Amino acid sequence: MAAMVNNGAGAHGSDGDRMRDAGGTAPVRVLLVDDEALMRSGLRLMIDGARGIEVVGEAADGHAALEQVAALGPDVALMDIRMPRMTGLEALAALRERGEQARVVMLTAFDTDEFLLEALRSGAEGFLLKDSPPEEVVEAVLAAAAQRPRFSPEVLRRLVRLAADGGAIATPVDGPAPGSSAGSAATSTSGSGVGTGSTAGAGASSAGSPSAEPSPSPAPEGITEREWDVARLVAQGLANPEIGATLFMSVATVKTHLGRLYQKLQVTNRVQLAIAVLELGG
Repeated sequence: MAAMVNNGAGAHGSDGDRMRDAGGTAPVRVLLVDDEALMRSGLRLMIDGARGIEVVGEAADGHAALEQVAALGPDVALMDIRMPRMTGLEALAALRERGEQARVVMLTAFDTDEFLLEALRSGAEGFLLKDSPPEEVVEAVLAAAAQRPRFSPEVLRRLVRLAADGGAIATPVDGPAPGSSAGSAATSTSGSGVGTGSTAGAGASSAGSPSAEPSPSPAPEGITEREWDVARLVAQGLANPEIGATLFMSVATVKTHLGRLYQKLQVTNRVQLAIAVLELGG
């Protein structure tokens, strides 16, 4: 397993508006699930007390996680994928079958491609690498509690590459009702320019650059050029503030464009949007 580096700093950063409720008073209750005691201790030190997060329990495997979720009712379970007795994926499936409301953020290493896709299908709210910095862990927990799927840029690029190579992503992260038209699937796109480095998509601009490069293909019918610019940057793995800085727009405007893109392309999260961009030649 990858080692987590934690210096105990950075977890109490900015963006206090990510609290669950408008008043910022209700704590986000978190269950830590990992078979390594050292990892659980590191996570506790990293997030407990950070911006209203409260660690309410720990579990060393999936079976214990199911018991703890039932007993404690956490808002978020921060769960390892690989564990003895019952894996995180099995525990996630069991939680969804039981109708538990806890949102699950998966902890993973990059040697588990098929697990990433399976977790996405099963309803994981987000993914974290085990060496993620403290502020990223905190943001992922808060976003999950607010039911906003969140993916680190590295994980997003990884999932898009998997789909571009023929992996299928058939179930939205936030699990719409059966029969929903949201979210498709596999892509057969080849030569999409999705690389192994920090960018995806030919001619793409990097985060924080003064302006976006021209689109390599025109916006699809029904989508504005500005929306398409936003969509292409999502496919690169950029977060909303980075997209705003690149396109000279506010984060609120970025979110407005994303909402329209989700509706027009019938997707429900950033991974599905990124895959759709590849499928449409972006």
